[in-house]
Amino acid sequence: MTLHFTNARLICPETGTDAPGTLTVAGGRIGARDGAAPEGAQVIDCGGRCLAPGIVDIGVKVGEPGERHRESFRSAGLAAAAGGVTTIVTRPDTLPAIDSPETLEFVTRRAQAASPVNIRHMAALTKGRQGREMTEIGFLLDAGAVAFTDCDHVVTDTKVLSRCLSYARSLGALVIGHPQDPGLSAGAAATSGKFASLRGLPGVSPMAERMGFDRDMALVEMTGARYHADQITTARTLPALERAKRNGLDVTAGISVHHVTLNEFDVGDYRTFFKLRPPLRSEDDRLAMVEALASGLIDILCSMHTPQDEESKRLPFEEAAAGAVALETLLPAALRLYHAGALDLPGLFRAMALNPARRFGLPGGRLSAGAPADLVLFDPDAPFVLDRFALRSKSKNTPFDGARMEGRVIGTWVAGARVFTAEGADA
Repeated sequence: MTLHFTNARLICPETGTDAPGTLTVAGGRIGARDGAAPEGAQVIDCGGRCLAPGIVDIGVKVGEPGERHRESFRSAGLAAAAGGVTTIVTRPDTLPAIDSPETLEFVTRRAQAASPVNIRHMAALTKGRQGREMTEIGFLLDAGAVAFTDCDHVVTDTKVLSRCLSYARSLGALVIGHPQDPGLSAGAAATSGKFASLRGLPGVSPMAERMGFDRDMALVEMTGARYHADQITTARTLPALERAKRNGLDVTAGISVHHVTLNEFDVGDYRTFFKLRPPLRSEDDRLAMVEALASGLIDILCSMHTPQDEESKRLPFEEAAAGAVALETLLPAALRLYHAGALDLPGLFRAMALNPARRFGLPGGRLSAGAPADLVLFDPDAPFVLDRFALRSKSKNTPFDGARMEGRVIGTWVAGARVFTAEGADA
């Protein structure tokens, strides 16, 4: 089917433009822009709302295999479609870990059968994510892995990590690191400081992130590997990131939407939905991260979607599981930065769609001719109050429950096929 989007506000992260126009889709790919509707095309009147490339969200936790009660490929796909996310890149911290071609092929088949959006997979860097023995990186690449990571299980043996990086370099594979010194951060539930002390919570110094990042950068400099830091959340790490990029290392960095929209005070009276890993930081750190995202020093903004069941969160703060769901809230939460004047819409979608697609070698994130017709139509100014029980994720652990938000997804398309329509939508 040929689609023709008219009366749209086109958000193009490649050209940095935000302008009215039209867009034609044929054969599942983007065709002409600002042209007349082809004969027989289905015309979609966008009503002046924003049409942008679908979000490419990296670092998503799906509970298959092993924890399907927390999130399945189907529920994650439905949540993603409702949030304007057209491509998910999943983490390998499953039970068992995605550390073999057989497990990777299993989740690939499950995702293709169950999800309405594109799903690609990262694989573990070491077997069982135990930091002792390298996985079969070459075979996993052949099976479709787009990157390699042990997630928040930091590889402490530098010899093992250097071998992994060297081998990944020889194959052109991307390695995702979790910058954190595991010794300093063990058992931490908050960022160290006055607030954590007043609440009696075990804290971790922001320097633990800087120390972990410095170690990884030394090994990247030694091996020449491609490296992405999953989350940079403290101002102390930014000079080291800037230096690594200036020195020509193949390094990028990401941050979760929670760390640019919330701070340590949001924990309030031990609200476990705000317990994340790494923990929420100070307001000074948050503002520094927003500035780094706007300047391009931090490349990618993602959800770090981590579903946890009620039993895992209904515990004392120290004992509660870390993480929050965010597939559906990523866009409206990120739009807080737009409404605050910190980023424009093309800059926001550069961080959420174009940059992750480029870094992971994926075809989406663009509005240029020939790109996949993965699109999101949204109203950036539509207000609503979030009800966590209305989320499509199986788990409801969002820190934005009851929050006033702006930004409503009207429709989502994957390869030209509509996979989400908002209730009462007129487009």
